[in-house]
Amino acid sequence: MTKKILTILIASLTICVNAQQFEPPVSLGEDFTKVKANVGGDFALQYQILRHEADSALIPLGTGINLPSANFNLDVELAGGIKLNLVTYLSSRHHNDTWVKGGYLQIDELPFIKSTTVDRIMDYLTLWIGDMEINYGDEHFRRSDNGHVTRNPFVGNYLMDAFMTSPSMEVMFRDKGILAMGGITAGTVNPVLTKFSNNKFIGYNATDYLAFYWKAGYDRTFSDDLRTRLTLSGYHTPKHYSGSLYNGDRAGSRYYLVMNRVSDGSSGADISSNFTSGNFGPGTTNKDNSYMVNLYVKNKVLEFFGTYESAKGTYSTGSQFKFYQLGGEAIYHFGGDDQFYGGARYDFVNGDIDLSDPGDRSAGRFQVAAGWFPLTSTVLKLEYVNQDYNRFTSLYGENAGFHGFMVEAAISF
Repeated sequence: MTKKILTILIASLTICVNAQQFEPPVSLGEDFTKVKANVGGDFALQYQILRHEADSALIPLGTGINLPSANFNLDVELAGGIKLNLVTYLSSRHHNDTWVKGGYLQIDELPFIKSTTVDRIMDYLTLWIGDMEINYGDEHFRRSDNGHVTRNPFVGNYLMDAFMTSPSMEVMFRDKGILAMGGITAGTVNPVLTKFSNNKFIGYNATDYLAFYWKAGYDRTFSDDLRTRLTLSGYHTPKHYSGSLYNGDRAGSRYYLVMNRVSDGSSGADISSNFTSGNFGPGTTNKDNSYMVNLYVKNKVLEFFGTYESAKGTYSTGSQFKFYQLGGEAIYHFGGDDQFYGGARYDFVNGDIDLSDPGDRSAGRFQVAAGWFPLTSTVLKLEYVNQDYNRFTSLYGENAGFHGFMVEAAISF
């Protein structure tokens, strides 16, 4: 029995370290007997040693432990081929109290429909329905999500962070490496029916503010040593009162208080007031057309992930924006069962927040990291980060940036 448990743990460790997980695997209902619930948790803690500089006055930035973050996870097998996922943030940088990230159904079979034709169709389809992390691009599969950080080889996420939880529905076709997905979403983290603005009430109909997104690609494991995945994704919303694709992370950046100014007053020392510190992107949008291309290659102990993304649209003020992002990372795994790794990532974002008044801004982030999985469910990371800002004159002057080290320890089970 002990040997069997040890074998399972080693196999799980190898999967955790070596295999990048993208869409959840198909859930087959052949062995279903009764409703089963699996309880899990994620806990992350960082020690921050960062320094920031600018021509304008920035707050003094100390060294120490950041607010710990945690997730509570429920995975429930409701019926053959039907699962429920529910994630609750127990603590985050933006909210110190407990609140729900989202919950959704994954449907791989329809056992309540007795039809061989439907069964054959469902052999190739998966449906996701609920308030969930939308599947735009592949970048969101490699980001830290509050307490859940084991899938991110680094401590910080990408500069232009396309991440949003929203009421959505997705349908994905998968067969022999080919994948195609279409989805529809409310397009905002916080849907509303009515707002009070300028001394009047404004009603909102959900059907007028829907967003549509899709993904097409090829994901194939050619051998034990080689896996390749290439995807193209799009996200489109014709109008919205609060488009949240680039403003949907309610947990917050890992780089606490960086680039907060003295002129911000007391909010400059509040970790929740500027909880996306270090990020750069469109923010809350009205109209948005975004595209992302991702390439993933894993060959034995070497792993590469690349991103190109463009975003064009308008804000509620009517001004137009245009952004693009280019990023790449390389990871080397080593040690027994590849439980150690080292890698580097460079991410560059160029953006014009008002095309009628040309003036591109850009930010570049360089990260070097090393990590160790001492157990299946635990990871220890060390990261050096260096980020520069260009042409953020109104905020920081001509020269601005931050750099230093981050240490992160986490448990996920």
